[in-house]
Amino acid sequence: MNRFCEDLTALLPRLRRFARGLTHDAADADDLCQQTIERALKSRQQWQEGTRLDAWVYRIMRNQWIDETRARKRRSQTFVHEDEGMNVGNAAHHEAENLVELGNVGRALARLPEEQREAVVLVLVEGFAYKEAAEIIGVPQGTLTSRLGRGREALLKELGEAA
Repeated sequence: MNRFCEDLTALLPRLRRFARGLTHDAADADDLCQQTIERALKSRQQWQEGTRLDAWVYRIMRNQWIDETRARKRRSQTFVHEDEGMNVGNAAHHEAENLVELGNVGRALARLPEEQREAVVLVLVEGFAYKEAAEIIGVPQGTLTSRLGRGREALLKELGEAA
């Protein structure tokens, strides 16, 4: 383990450069490096002695960045910036319609069983990857996927009836 940590530490300057190349932002690059190192340390037992550590860690970083960009895309398509959360639905000509629809979504979400609501909120609202959400809840990824699928179906049914 000690040798692994030393080799991982020696990779930090290269990882930081790679992260900066992926993110094009210093703060995002720092966050990505930290997430990558954390994941590499947690997954240490998956690395095979005698294989290239740098390639393994770069793959972790790349996958982590793909997950993050997908989550950002989902959040940007679905929700306004968190600072504007208090103003959702306040557009002058759509104010009443937006408030009614937002209320419908909130009520439909509240009617879901807790396990489905938890999966829907973590993945669709908070933007966590399935794997991360499964880890947060403490269930296998397949279980999370099933709960999310049932939750989506129930929401669509509820919202279809509300329209």
